[in-house]
Amino acid sequence: MLLKLPDILTAKDLAEIQLLLADAPWADGRESAGPQARTVKNNQQLPHDCAAAQRIRHLVLSGLDRSALFFSAALPLRVFTPRINRYSGEANTYGNHIDNSIRIKADTGERVRTDVSCTVFLNDPDSYDGGELVVADTFGTRGVKLPAGHAVLYPGTSLHQVTPVTRGQRVACFFWVQSMVRSDEQRRLLYELDMSLLALRQQHGETAETTALTGTYHNLLRMWAEV
Repeated sequence: MLLKLPDILTAKDLAEIQLLLADAPWADGRESAGPQARTVKNNQQLPHDCAAAQRIRHLVLSGLDRSALFFSAALPLRVFTPRINRYSGEANTYGNHIDNSIRIKADTGERVRTDVSCTVFLNDPDSYDGGELVVADTFGTRGVKLPAGHAVLYPGTSLHQVTPVTRGQRVACFFWVQSMVRSDEQRRLLYELDMSLLALRQQHGETAETTALTGTYHNLLRMWAEV
């Protein structure tokens, strides 16, 4: 399932992020890549422990906490520490790759299975050319380029790339989620059921039918979840 999440960051968040990025200490993004990814990765990243990265991480995680849509779609158990990258100039692309299945948090050593990938866009798409996130999976191939503050979720199993940025710069925050429900198909079914229940309650209020279906949702989650 590929899903767009609107307004993860507020206008105030984005204004603060732009100030933080104005003199940020960018480094070669290949330093954090595995052997296969290193051959196709050509971008920049903020060092994990720099002040700008830490503050932007906080803003992004706070935004995710406010998003009921993120929780419904990802059913997060663990979130890998968000990172910030930039595509511009000569360091402007990331070729086709599949992310590592397991990530290890640098500060705690905790292992995170990368069930779900997420990108939060930090600058507006009209400020740069190119830079589409192109995701290929069983649903086909889709290009994604969203307004600042919006995010996209997609399966961690997907082959994906970022096309070359030919004007300006593309800045984003990216991370992975270990879901309580490992299967993308099961997560999609739960998400669709949750959204249908929400729509039914908005139209008809709480009814015997929505109560019964809510029980079905939680029984499925109970059957499939790992906590």
